[in-house]
Amino acid sequence: MSTYRIVELLGDGISTELSQSIHSLAKSLPFNLDFLAVDLSDETRKKNGPVVYDLAETAMRELGVGLKYPTATTDESPNRVLRSRLQFSVIHRPVCTIPGIQTNFSKSIDIDVVRIATGGTYEDPGRRIGRDTAVSLRVIERGPARHAARFAFRLAQLRGRSVVSTSKYTIQQATDGLFEETVGQVAEDYPGTAYRRELFDALLAGIIMHPQDYSIIVCPNEYGDFLSDSACGLIGSVGLGDSASYSFDDSGRVETAMFDPSGGTAPDIAGQDKANPTAAILALCNMLRHLGEVDTSRALRAAVMGAIGEGATTADIGGTLSCSEFTKEVKRRLMSSLQTS
Repeated sequence: MSTYRIVELLGDGISTELSQSIHSLAKSLPFNLDFLAVDLSDETRKKNGPVVYDLAETAMRELGVGLKYPTATTDESPNRVLRSRLQFSVIHRPVCTIPGIQTNFSKSIDIDVVRIATGGTYEDPGRRIGRDTAVSLRVIERGPARHAARFAFRLAQLRGRSVVSTSKYTIQQATDGLFEETVGQVAEDYPGTAYRRELFDALLAGIIMHPQDYSIIVCPNEYGDFLSDSACGLIGSVGLGDSASYSFDDSGRVETAMFDPSGGTAPDIAGQDKANPTAAILALCNMLRHLGEVDTSRALRAAVMGAIGEGATTADIGGTLSCSEFTKEVKRRLMSSLQTS
């Protein structure tokens, strides 16, 4: 039986329940996941300081793949620290309609948001100029833009889909112009993949009116942050989305990958077995695909979608199950699928 060594980055709030869900499902997989736990909880960060990040960085660089749970942002953002230390340049957030969940949006959506993980306005907290004026620096770098574009086009090529790049390139002509220029250059290497660019505000309206026209969207940092959360709102909950962060070597191959649920720590329900582990399980699915275990990834995803589609899910999306009960239901479906395959 194969064994994969995985870094497990523990966090705050519902992190414990999510970890328990993942470990329970891992026992049903036809291979071993050997977890190396690193505690990134707020309590541990305050107690031990930067050494916690040293441990996380060392482990991630050694093993190359990790699964992270939500962490509280207090003195600093752990996500931002990890992105900087591990040189993550691309964030991938898939968002699709899940049958069985009632939403305010009647159409189906199935998009992959590929976002530059650095730059934009997120790198600079800004500064005050006098009492009534503030300014911040906005940065777009060609390297991360190229990584994001190549990831998007490779994903489109793999799935037989199209790519849309989006920004406010008519207004932010220097920064967004550099981004669009870089994506356009990468597009030339993928002549068989349909590609177009759209202004970000028009794209937001387009997704709501004609979601079938959008599949893989590549964009700068803050645009991708806004877009992916908005898209999760269309499918029913920000807590249903998962995320993956990637760094690349000089040849463009993935060097380090981190997978995580995109929701927060939900301290109001922590320790009550009320958390919805869907996003964490989908992050596990994405990680298994990255490891090359494609069939198992598909089976686990189908188990999640099947359970939710038949109403066997947690209270936040209309069900009655606890976190552990939902996990058991997904596990039952997964084991049945693996036994018949």
